[in-house]
Amino acid sequence: MITAQEIKLKAQRRYAEYLKSLINESTIFPLVIPGNKTYNKSSMDEFRREISDISKDSKEKKGFGYTIEYQTIRTKSLGLQDLPIRVFFECEEDFILYIAKLEEVKAFKLNYKKILQLMPKLKTWIELNPLKVIDNATNWDSLLKVCQYFQTTPQPNLYIRELPILVHTKFIEQNKGVLRALLLEIIPEYCDPKQTNFENCFNLKAHESQVRFRILDSQLSSQYLLGITDLAIPLSQFKSLTLPIKRVIVIENKTSFYTALTLPDMSNTIVIFGSGYKIAELKQVTWFNDVELLYWGDIDSQGFEILSQFRSYFPHTNSLLMDEITFNLFFEQDSGTPTTINMENYLNDEEQYLYQRIRSNNWRLEQEKIPVEYVNKSLHEFYGLAIAKQ
Repeated sequence: MITAQEIKLKAQRRYAEYLKSLINESTIFPLVIPGNKTYNKSSMDEFRREISDISKDSKEKKGFGYTIEYQTIRTKSLGLQDLPIRVFFECEEDFILYIAKLEEVKAFKLNYKKILQLMPKLKTWIELNPLKVIDNATNWDSLLKVCQYFQTTPQPNLYIRELPILVHTKFIEQNKGVLRALLLEIIPEYCDPKQTNFENCFNLKAHESQVRFRILDSQLSSQYLLGITDLAIPLSQFKSLTLPIKRVIVIENKTSFYTALTLPDMSNTIVIFGSGYKIAELKQVTWFNDVELLYWGDIDSQGFEILSQFRSYFPHTNSLLMDEITFNLFFEQDSGTPTTINMENYLNDEEQYLYQRIRSNNWRLEQEKIPVEYVNKSLHEFYGLAIAKQ
């Protein structure tokens, strides 16, 4: 025999179907809740408790809710008993009062009619996503303003906060998920759904990533940049940089990037803050193919994985201070972050050996644990970088 809890759960699962019927102007009532009609228990007290449990929320007892139809059936242990053979909601009011959705349904009816009136193209989306209409119940006036603007101006080529739409300044940024779904329905011919970035998908200007770098050649800095050595510029500008750079050192860790302040002059050399996996943005910098590239990351699983990723873009990249000698000298038994990445490997044999060793033991040697004096000495002795005398 069905229980009161099962009736509640099955009724709630039919809620989206009910909302869809409102849009289609159809009906799902009477709405039958299927249940087990057999009864095999032998305790009369238990039988009475179960009957009382399912009847307490019935329309007969509360004036709304589900109706129960009984039939006299001979049970195996209790003889003839009146058992529920059908549980159903006669009408919409009984159903929504039972699942406590009266006010929510009122708002839904107002919103879906408003949406269809202003944006009829969204009918299919509403039918497929009635619960999202409810999730955004208080936002539809603003959502529709944005939709109407893009319908008339499908290629704005403006920044989000430049758009002449009378909504809160942060509204579009805070509702990109639902707006993306709506705009793909309204202006599909002007969108690029393969773009995961909202701005790129809908012909908006995007704030560019900045590339932070330091110039280690004081003569180059004085000649071209009025002595400025620490810069952050948009990626598009960095891609077209025309300075006479012959060597680029990419550093993963911000602390080590700041340590670069103490590095001696290196002719035609810059240091870039790679910022972990954000390094993927640098694959667009084609002039990297014509310079010496060094990558310096933490000696941990992620450091080698990022090195491998960067080398997949630029095969001529050499690692810097990511070797077994450095690791054995300065490792302090620090634990790393376990990795589950199974990457296509672009490490050389020595790097691969150390990577597997630290990965299996979950070890980490962070860049900042390596003394600056050792870094400078290594740059000069092991990597043959031309360091000017101070």
